[in-house]
Amino acid sequence: MRRIDFEYDLPKSQIAQVPLKRRTDARLLVLDRASGQIVHTRFASLHEFLLPGDLLVLNDTKVLKCRLLGRRVPTGGKVELFLLRRLDDGTYEALGKASRRLTPGAELIFGEGAVRARVLERKGRRLIVSLSVDGARVEEVLGQVAQVPLPPYIRRPNGPDETDEELYQTVYSSHPGAVAAPTAGLHFDSDYMRKLRSLGVQFTSITVHTGLGSFRPIQTEEIEDHKMPAERFDVSEPAADTINLARDERRRVVAVGTSCVRALETVAQGDRVVPCAGETDLYIVPGHRFRVVDAMLTNFHQPASSLLVLVSAFAGRDAILGAYAEAVQRGYRFLSFGDAMFIT
Repeated sequence: MRRIDFEYDLPKSQIAQVPLKRRTDARLLVLDRASGQIVHTRFASLHEFLLPGDLLVLNDTKVLKCRLLGRRVPTGGKVELFLLRRLDDGTYEALGKASRRLTPGAELIFGEGAVRARVLERKGRRLIVSLSVDGARVEEVLGQVAQVPLPPYIRRPNGPDETDEELYQTVYSSHPGAVAAPTAGLHFDSDYMRKLRSLGVQFTSITVHTGLGSFRPIQTEEIEDHKMPAERFDVSEPAADTINLARDERRRVVAVGTSCVRALETVAQGDRVVPCAGETDLYIVPGHRFRVVDAMLTNFHQPASSLLVLVSAFAGRDAILGAYAEAVQRGYRFLSFGDAMFIT
């Protein structure tokens, strides 16, 4: 299929720039795959479309503060580092931006010298850097100096504020490692999760450290030629057992977010999942046979993106683009801080 087949007109005014103060106030579009029926409601009414025994699979990754703004030594030129992940030897894989190309040996400082960095190696666009601080753990100082990595389409001339730091994080996040939020989960608050549990809805968690692949557009003419960057995941034995029990009892497995979908489909064997930790570069396109996921909660995605292709594989391209057209017409808020969609 062609990339142009997944284009749609998204007005800039409908790209949500600020989070809602109350998470559950987001709008919710419910799409029934079997009938094609669409219902427009609020996220706080999600329970009306869930059944007792439904199992919601959450991604409990925690977004790192990983965007560093600083200067080059000794020239003082402005520089930005975007830390992608910590490597086993204590160094970091990062993206860098500066007026002059960053090459091995470059020295950088951030936070008035609280964090010092040295470029060790360059691999294409990616850097390997060492970070050092005085008298503390690097991660602790990064929490004070680095910024929350908001997506490029969210404009913050003065940088993210405290509201962003709170609301660009799920209330159940617990395992640091993501550089982008698993946005479908941003709509839950603790009170609503308690309500769902009281109605017989069940939860389990897996960990998928969401990466920049969330924002990487498809640039190939044929969507099948696109390559997905790998993301680290961990499906624990207790989580796998809980999911398999739901499958055995014919209860619905509801993936909260596309990151959960990719991880679950990666570890699926038949209609069951096996506990596993590793990396997945699974790229789900139309024609994929979903083996574990029965329903999906997701946000609205960018035109011609791998995430839009994934939800189209799940519900059908025409159904998804039709639902998106209705959402645009009705003024829904799109992308990371936007509204939600429940596909059954």
